[in-house]
Amino acid sequence: MTDQAQRFSQNPLLSPADLQPSRAGLTITCLLNPGVFTFQDKTWLLVRVAERPQQQEGMISFPVLKGKDIEIIEISVDDPELNNDDARVINYKGADYLTTLSHLRLLCSDDGVSFYEPEGYDILQGAGEQQAFGIEDCRVALIEGTYYLSFTSVSEQGVGVGLRTTRDWKTFTDEGMIIPPHNKDCAIFEEKVNGKFYALHRPSSVDLGGNYIWLAESPDGIHWGKHKCIIRTRKGKWDGARVGAGAAPIKTAKGWLEIYHGANAAHQYCLGAFLLDLNDPSIVLARTDEPIMMPLAEYELSGFFGHVVFTNGHTINGDELTIYYGAADEFVCGAQFSIAGILSSLTYHHAE
Repeated sequence: MTDQAQRFSQNPLLSPADLQPSRAGLTITCLLNPGVFTFQDKTWLLVRVAERPQQQEGMISFPVLKGKDIEIIEISVDDPELNNDDARVINYKGADYLTTLSHLRLLCSDDGVSFYEPEGYDILQGAGEQQAFGIEDCRVALIEGTYYLSFTSVSEQGVGVGLRTTRDWKTFTDEGMIIPPHNKDCAIFEEKVNGKFYALHRPSSVDLGGNYIWLAESPDGIHWGKHKCIIRTRKGKWDGARVGAGAAPIKTAKGWLEIYHGANAAHQYCLGAFLLDLNDPSIVLARTDEPIMMPLAEYELSGFFGHVVFTNGHTINGDELTIYYGAADEFVCGAQFSIAGILSSLTYHHAE
């Protein structure tokens, strides 16, 4: 396997201690998987910030949104109806809860390396019962002057895709849940194809089928249909358990280049790439047989959930692709790639 990533020497760029909690009584457990965009000549991250109360001995406590307030639920670790084997999910009395509550936080940078929270921009929090367990892993697409924010909405009703739009990052239009549970990893193309919006997304099935990448089209960026499965897992390989889209596909002369994540049965996450036809994105032209990036650095191997590199966003400068990624479900990092280098690593006879 060849890792193509040129990691920033300053990594991790952001750690939980670098930000303040959204409110008193909560602590930041981890920073994850930022959406990325440019605005006012700066590089911006829309970072997922996961919070929970300080844990007390003998108790498990976690936050849940109730309207605009947060309710803290506390359970004794000795409760026979509690299953807390997973660091991310708690099962109590047959119901699942997240151990943390996530919101989205805006940070910007003049150099793409040092990020800070600018004044005058609000935290983006969950709203309503479909987002009671938080909003996560936002992808940002700029289309004809409007930013489309597709993110994961989490609640006891399931995990689906929410959408908000903005032109100035001050006011937002909430379009609600555009793809119902169970679905996530929605990346909207930043250019219409033959007059239509396109998006990648990932429905999930535990009984039949699998965690595959699908393509959908839309007349308006809100109502989606004509869904088609285009990328499947590959048994026994680095992406054998699940796959999901990263950020918006990159338009190249050879096709739409998509950076995606894959995980194996041991829950180790790597990045790969595939190529779609420019005029018909439902046609997969090529795919990398091996990862272009895998967890190697200590900050990728050890953290809240180790052996993870996971991206939702990037910037492009000619052939230089700068990917901002979540490492070990705790840190925000950066790495650079050559687009030509990724294209040259594609294997066309592996297209599916």
